[in-house]
Amino acid sequence: MEEEIKQVIVVRRDLQMGRGKMVAQGAHASLGAFLEAQRMKPEWVERWLESGQKKIVVRVESLEELLSVYEEAKSLGLPVSLVRDMGLTQLEPGTITSVGIGPAPASLLDKVTGKLKLL
Repeated sequence: MEEEIKQVIVVRRDLQMGRGKMVAQGAHASLGAFLEAQRMKPEWVERWLESGQKKIVVRVESLEELLSVYEEAKSLGLPVSLVRDMGLTQLEPGTITSVGIGPAPASLLDKVTGKLKLL
């Protein structure tokens, strides 16, 4: 049996974003990582699309923690997307809000995000 493919979205909780803003930032992270995965590992994307597009949303409590997750994912060669807000509503322009990782094999994602708490 093939390993599960999933996507993980990591959102900063310290920014006190409203729910709608948080969902929008997570959507940006998801789509950005998807597009990166399509470029890097189309076979992972195909398996993910065929298996229901599993997504897990987790949280971090600081910019430093989010950047650490981003760098660790990059170092493992995972498709990853760092989201910077446009600053049109609640946040200052350029505020880093979230990270999307994958779709990728669950075992690789869990090395980076397995310790994080669900949002």
